[in-house]
This record gives sequence, structure tokens and C-alpha cells, in this order.
Amino acid sequence: MDASINKAITAIAPQLQIWRRDFHQYAESGWFEFRTATLVADELSRLGYQLQLGKEVINADDRMGLPSPEQLAEQEKRAIAQGALPQWLSHFSGGFTGIVATLDTGKPGPTLAFRVDMDALDLNEDLTQQHRPHAEGFSSCNAHMMHACGHDGHTAIGLGLAHILKQFESQLIGRIKIIFQPAEEGTRGAKSMTTAGVVDDVDFFVAIHIGTGVPKGELVCGSKSFLATTKFDVTYRGVAAHSGAKPEEGKNALVAAAQATLALYGIPHHSEGSSRINVGVLNAGIGRNVIADHALMKVETRGETNQINEFVYQQAMNIIEGAAKMQGVDVDIKLMGSAQSSHPSPQWVNFISHLAQNKIPELTSIVDDKGQAAGSEDATYFMERTKALGGQATYLIFGTDLSAGHHNERFDFDEDVMSVAVKTLATIALSLPEFEQGHHDE
Repeated sequence: MDASINKAITAIAPQLQIWRRDFHQYAESGWFEFRTATLVADELSRLGYQLQLGKEVINADDRMGLPSPEQLAEQEKRAIAQGALPQWLSHFSGGFTGIVATLDTGKPGPTLAFRVDMDALDLNEDLTQQHRPHAEGFSSCNAHMMHACGHDGHTAIGLGLAHILKQFESQLIGRIKIIFQPAEEGTRGAKSMTTAGVVDDVDFFVAIHIGTGVPKGELVCGSKSFLATTKFDVTYRGVAAHSGAKPEEGKNALVAAAQATLALYGIPHHSEGSSRINVGVLNAGIGRNVIADHALMKVETRGETNQINEFVYQQAMNIIEGAAKMQGVDVDIKLMGSAQSSHPSPQWVNFISHLAQNKIPELTSIVDDKGQAAGSEDATYFMERTKALGGQATYLIFGTDLSAGHHNERFDFDEDVMSVAVKTLATIALSLPEFEQGHHDE
């Protein structure tokens, strides 16, 4: 198998680059992945995968940080102009840009799922010759949208994996799902796919990422460093008044937001683990001589565990609502995103680690977890649901050289990592009978 899979990976490597650069050039941020989703669906359909699309795999009520209907319609028109395939677009209209592709081998066995994400960031890409995507003609053509986190590579990896699995279908067992998730940035999309049931039949789950500071050639087999998080917008609404003539008639939304902001940073740390609180945006008022009648805060909490994050979140709610009462203003709180903390399944991590050491020579260093806490990932919803129903789950990080850090306007990565990722994921699928046997023998 090793020689044949190596040959297949070598053959598909140029196509991986073509896909990645196309997705990069036509970057689409969360819930706007119309063009990307139609191209992915078309390729998967051509390969013969069973497809579930749009509302079949996304629970409308659990989408977070959803743009306005007007914005969604505008971006859908933009996608059509940029080559979205009309025959698929109706499935994704309105921001239901999720896909689950299933390969049913017809042979007894477990269900294995891989998750990749498709969305770009709300960021303007660097357009200088020092930035390779611009120098080589594939920088984003969409203002304020850029693949600065590698999701263009993730989507290409998902498609490459789909091709390889079809080539080696006769050697596979059970069912294999590839989940193409929208709106990972801001941790907005996974919960809606989880509550739609897309992993309820999954026995083994793998989510992936490239980069994140992990060196080229290194694989992190079981990252558990993700913090639980809740992201929300706070809108205070007061009463405007002339600040000189009738200040007593005003209800100051700006002061409420300022008081809340300062108090949020006074939330105590938790004895059982690390926590975070941040107010990233505070906009208020309209004029120097007007009592501010509105204020907007964009806030996030994080915690090492779900319980710690919930503690910080509840403290934040008390403060935000208290500030409103102090100033006599109304307050509206809108959930914009969330993710959980999740620890990978040790047996599954151990199996993948040994597999990578023995069968993927391109990986020169295998570690179970680097323990680098800071960020959050909503793939944790898939992981926790899989585990809750008796399955096993993990999160893999493939190291690669980066031109700049994630979420930076000059972000780019060594495209060789895509072939390594496809080979590793395909090898996991092909080796599943081995793990199943050992799992049942214990």
C-alpha cells in the first residue's frame, strides 16, 4: 500500500495547489462561502460521494454571528459573478454553506469523520511583491476577506482526501464522512452542524489544522489546548440630549459601556484554571455635545474548561446588566460565537501517533500535545458530541513554515503540508481495521 499511496499523493499534489490558490483568490468569510461550497459540492458529486447540503446539515436556529439577509444576498450575487455554480447554489442560499460528503464502502465497520473548514477572515490582504500570493497572482480579489488562517489549504486537503479515498475504496471499511464546515472564524459554525446531527453516527472523529506555530515536519496528534469561549455583542440604548442645555434629560449609553468595560477586567481569576476576558470593540455616541444614546461592545470570554468559561460569562452578564441599571439605559446581548474545551481520546491519539511514526516518513516529529493554550476552536463541539455518544475524537495539527503568523495580512504557508496531511488522513482511514481489531481485543 505504501508505494501506491505515495504515487497517488504525488499525482494529486499539483491539483491541491490549484484548488488552494483558487480558494485563496476568491476568499469568502463566514456564512458567505457560496462559491467555495458550490465548487466543493460539484467535485464531490463527480467523485460519487453521497452529499448532504445546506439545511440538511445546518440547524438554522444555532447559527451564530449570522450576517443580515441583505448582506447574504449581496454576497450571493458576488459569488455568482465570480464563478459559483448555479446548479448547486440553491442548497447554500441564505448562508447555509455546509457540506457533508459520505463514502459508504458497503462493508461492515465504524463511521469515521474528518472535518475541514472553508471560511476566510475579515481582513485585507497585503498587496506588495514581498507577499507571495500577490507576487504570483492569487491574492484575494475580495475586499476585507482573506485566507489568513490556512482554511483554503484545509478545503483543498478535504478534496484531496476525497479523491484518494475513492481510489483506495476497496481497502476501506464502514463509512467515511468528510465535513466541510463554514464559519469557523469567530467560532460560529460548528454548533449548528453538531445540533443538526452530522456526527451522531460517528465512531471516530478527526479535525485538522495546519501551522499554528508548529514546525514543519511535526504532527500534533491530540491538541487539547483550546479554551472554551463565548463571543457576544452588547448594545446599550439610552436617550440623547443636549450635553450643555439639558444633560439631565439624557440616558448615557457611552458611560454604561465604559463602566462595564472597566468592571469586566476586574472579574477574578478562577482557582481551577486560566481564564480570559476581552472587550475588542467599543463604539458609542454621535457628537461632542450630545449625550450618547447608543453604544456597542464586542466582547469575548474564555476559560480552560467549560465551567470556568461559564463562570466568567455569568460574571460578565451581571456587570453588563448592572451598568445598564446604573445609567437607566436598555441593554441587548446577542450571542455571536462559542466553542467548548475538549480533551482528545487517549487511545485514538496513541493509535494515530504510532501510525504517523511508522507510515508517514515526511513527519519527522510526533507529539501528543504541545500544551500551548490561547486560542479556541469550534471543532470541539464535534469532538464533545462524538465522545458523549461513545466515540473517540482528536484534533491534528500539521506543522509548516509560515511567512507570517495566523490572522496576519501577510500569512502564507508551505504548500507541501497539504500532501502530508492528505497522506496522513488517508492512512488513518486505510488503517482503521487495524485499530478496530485492537480496540475490540482489549
